[in-house]
Amino acid sequence: MAVATKKTIYEKKNGIAYLTINNPEKANVMDDQVIEVMGEEYKDFWDDRDMRCMIITGIGDRHFSAGHHIQPPPPGMTYEDVRQDRIDQFIWPPAMSVNGRRPSVDPRSGHDFPQIWKPVIAAVNGWAAGAGLYTLLTTTDIRIGCQEHARFQYILLNQGWLGSGPGAARLPRQINHVDSMRMLLMDEPIDAQEALRIHLINEAVPHGQLMSRAEEMATRIASLAPVAVRMMKEFLIRGRDLPLDAAWQMSHLMNHLTAQLTTDPEEGRNAFNEKRERNFTGGLRVPGNPDGV
Repeated sequence: MAVATKKTIYEKKNGIAYLTINNPEKANVMDDQVIEVMGEEYKDFWDDRDMRCMIITGIGDRHFSAGHHIQPPPPGMTYEDVRQDRIDQFIWPPAMSVNGRRPSVDPRSGHDFPQIWKPVIAAVNGWAAGAGLYTLLTTTDIRIGCQEHARFQYILLNQGWLGSGPGAARLPRQINHVDSMRMLLMDEPIDAQEALRIHLINEAVPHGQLMSRAEEMATRIASLAPVAVRMMKEFLIRGRDLPLDAAWQMSHLMNHLTAQLTTDPEEGRNAFNEKRERNFTGGLRVPGNPDGV
């Protein structure tokens, strides 16, 4: 299945969802329309239990996403009106929102940059700046950069402000202190090899291999037990700031629930003993039906 909008392309096949930002005339920027559509596609990915992994990329070979769209005020509004509206939303955000944005899936990073309790792979085909970088730091788990074209930049300090997204809070938690200080305080772009060195991305590959490598990883993830994978991602995110004993206890409880409430652990054992391929379905056990649903 493929759904094309004006500024995104959303496809689903073989347990993998593909979300492509399709706004090449404007450097794949995330304007309000792109953000709203991506939010709906994130929700669809989460709700569709047949989808086990997502790949996010940008159209073309120049931009993953150059960030939010800097645009003039809407008709009938002045810059002062926009500024006042932002102040109002900061002081009095709408109910059930984060910084004035309605949540897409998990709301802790806001509507623009949700966390989804399924694996998300980024195939970074070009520039990832501003909101493009935020997306990597929040929504994606595994990141592959194009050797020729990928560039990474915070970019907001160049515009005279810190930015209201979660990038500056997340970057120092994902890479070394000295590298995050340099990247944020100097606000200069880095290429794929430097991003690999500082562990901002997992791999750097030639452009012609970018999507095939992302699909190889996604296919591997899709072959595993979907409930266990989804629980593992949630544990890694929720548990990383816990003390060791609390994190261990949390993983133990989640493992026990997965083992007792899903059919996949039994399938894994049977496949191993019978020396055959595993067929994980993500079935949930229900009373009176040991085969699950």
